[in-house]
Amino acid sequence: MTISYEKFGLKEVINASGRMTILGVSKVSPSVLAAQQYGGEHFFEMEDLSVKVGAYLAELLKAEDVQVVSSASAGIAQSVAGVIGKGSLFHVYHPYTEKITQREIILPKGHNVDYGTPVEVMVEQGGGKVVEAGYANMCTPEHVEMMITEETAALLYIKSHHTVQKSMLTVEEMVTVAQKYDLPVIVDAAAEEELFHYYAAGADLVIYSGAKAIEGPSAGLVVGKKSAIGWVRLQGKGIGRAMKIGKDNILGLAQAMEDYLTNGNESGESMKARLVPFIEEINQIPDLQATIVQDSAGREIYRASVKVTGTIGAKEVIQQLKMQSPAIYTREYKANNGIIEFDIRAVNQAEMTKIIQRLQEILSE
Repeated sequence: MTISYEKFGLKEVINASGRMTILGVSKVSPSVLAAQQYGGEHFFEMEDLSVKVGAYLAELLKAEDVQVVSSASAGIAQSVAGVIGKGSLFHVYHPYTEKITQREIILPKGHNVDYGTPVEVMVEQGGGKVVEAGYANMCTPEHVEMMITEETAALLYIKSHHTVQKSMLTVEEMVTVAQKYDLPVIVDAAAEEELFHYYAAGADLVIYSGAKAIEGPSAGLVVGKKSAIGWVRLQGKGIGRAMKIGKDNILGLAQAMEDYLTNGNESGESMKARLVPFIEEINQIPDLQATIVQDSAGREIYRASVKVTGTIGAKEVIQQLKMQSPAIYTREYKANNGIIEFDIRAVNQAEMTKIIQRLQEILSE
């Protein structure tokens, strides 16, 4: 049986939006596919697989322990449940019991974002209650500290391009506040490329997507201190059962992590070099003005920023790019300002040519 777009009546997709869940996040390498195949073709004692692959990844990441989960979102929910239950089997079986009242999860107001689902949905799924600190445009250590009560279970920090970037306390400052009150810190760093800093800064649990920067299969991982990871792992007998990950993806993630730590991702200089001719061709299209910009969260990612200046608006261009096959997906966050961004990390030269051709068609209509 041959798998193809045509078999299921699907459109081909050019992903110029980045590592986005709505498009399946990343392409996986042949080595990752081979690891997944090995997992699919063999049986394992799953608890043993989870613990030993976690220990192997912990050694690679210079951490005490790691738990592989089904996604970064699952990592948030299970981490929140873990810090609330603190290893209690009663809590595992009764995650939303009223007998446990220490459920407040404090995060900066500007971090309570919707990344495809709101952060607070995952916190609440884990049994937590969101408490926002500070304001949308500012959160200081003092703002966090003033929200701490006897019902506080943990502090949560979202490291993401989705969050407010200016006037926010750092992870290190969050850790300092947490240690003063003997509270755990959870850092959601789902799409981040930095795999060592946040744990080294003192966070108890750090959550990553396995399919974004690491370019693995659908998976997530929670990196952290041994006791806290034990609390998270225990959730497999509770809410984590509905979020379990298969053996094939556990092994695929382990291989992807090895590959990432050995080879890294495309450098910023390489991205800029590939963008130059792309930008030049876009600038020859009437009503488009293109420049190279860096990721707004400061990551070493460079994109084409295209200002739409004619009678047709950026939102209309974005919609028309999606309509045909291949459907071309872009970054839409600045469309209300007339700007479309093209992330080329997963775009090859032939696909760039198709993007140029489609833009020429749209702007000439």
